[in-house]
Amino acid sequence: MPVSHQRHNIAYVMGICCVAALGGLLLGYDSSVISGAIEPLSHHYRLSPAETGWAVSNVIIGCVLGCLVAGHIADRYGRKKTLLMTALLFVASVIGTALAPNFEIFVLFRIIGGLGIGMASVVSPVYIAEVAPKDYRGRAMTMHMICCVGGQVLVLLTNYLIAKGATPEWLNDTGWRWMLGSAFVPCLLFFIFISFIPESPRWNVMAGHDDRALKTLTRISSAGHAQNVLREIKTSLQSELRPSHSHERLRFNKRNLVFLVIGVGLALFNQLTGINVIQYFGPSLLRNVTGSMEEAMFMTIWLAAMQFVGVMVGMALIDRVGRKILLSVGSWGAALCLIMTFISFYAGIKGIASVIGLFGFMLIFGATWAQVVWTVIGEIFPNRLRAAGMGFSISAMWIANFLVSQSFPIMNKNPWLMAHFGGGFPLLIFAVCCLISWWFVRKYLPETKGVSLEKMEQLVLDRFALTSREENPRNVQPEEKAL
Repeated sequence: MPVSHQRHNIAYVMGICCVAALGGLLLGYDSSVISGAIEPLSHHYRLSPAETGWAVSNVIIGCVLGCLVAGHIADRYGRKKTLLMTALLFVASVIGTALAPNFEIFVLFRIIGGLGIGMASVVSPVYIAEVAPKDYRGRAMTMHMICCVGGQVLVLLTNYLIAKGATPEWLNDTGWRWMLGSAFVPCLLFFIFISFIPESPRWNVMAGHDDRALKTLTRISSAGHAQNVLREIKTSLQSELRPSHSHERLRFNKRNLVFLVIGVGLALFNQLTGINVIQYFGPSLLRNVTGSMEEAMFMTIWLAAMQFVGVMVGMALIDRVGRKILLSVGSWGAALCLIMTFISFYAGIKGIASVIGLFGFMLIFGATWAQVVWTVIGEIFPNRLRAAGMGFSISAMWIANFLVSQSFPIMNKNPWLMAHFGGGFPLLIFAVCCLISWWFVRKYLPETKGVSLEKMEQLVLDRFALTSREENPRNVQPEEKAL
């Protein structure tokens, strides 16, 4: 067996990464649970169409705020404590939304849940990236997406089982509360399990706790290798951080912008593929060709399952094939599948033949963009900027999610577009965005497979023909804008 495989305690690494990845499960569960509860909830509170839309979309406000504050909190108090805080937000949101006496209280706790989703979408991948050895980082990061997609599948099944055989009156009065409250058990388990994992060794070094960092690194690998990794971490931080500043702010100088270009660009294209339109509005989209809402909802479950299968396939490939190749293949594959589906919509083809392209899209997206983007964003930023940079990038992802989700119903219900494109116009737009994403990956993204986090910065700077000396943080001018 190769030495690199012998020096790591993979069982321990995957164990603590699995616990952190449960934040992804709650992210997927909490963001998707509203899909089954929204109709009875709307009847219960007698919501107008605008209020119904607000009941779904208000969570994104919390998500964006959570992303923006997650980096600062994680850098100041540590990754582990921030994950514990996230678990408490999830628990509060579940209890508050399930027991809400009125719509205003429901919205308040839904936004609180959004804060938890936003923070989890930043801190869970950051923690996993910082504890996983470089040769296993891609697979470890994929666990976050497996849990996220698994949470979505789980909530679809849970909502179905709660609603099965129930009367409309019971669903409108009580059933939706059981749907929302079903997340309490996984939220509580997440809080308990987080208590047993160690703090990120890289954060411990930034906070001056070298002894704690070495203890964790020694459990992850051999004593000798742990010492080497500790020296690499300290060397990478020595010229970048003053001892009293373990949470340096993200500054918009030329060197830091190259990392934001990659992080924000990947986050935006992750949404511009149209993935969340299929997840949020799958039944509405599929009803254009099935003619039956029940059949459309049944197909939606299988679309989610197909994405889960894709994520599992991607987990086996990400550390072997590489990030850049998977994203490039994903861009072309997703574009072709969307064009195939557009043609079927445009030609008026009905039944299962009309959605074969969407099944292919979900499989390809799950194996590529669904997970690789989270992996790259989690590893591409330097140690001192990782939490803040990822928070900024994921904030952009949620904003793009909101804009795409708001624009889809307008396009989908436009009489002129429906008459001329048969409901497939949004798919054509997303296909074009997929092709642009291929150009972006080819031009800006270096291959990060097998690169240690401490060497990632120079790899990116070389890609943009910059050097650390030319753009050293010590040379940052006072007038530079900071976030």
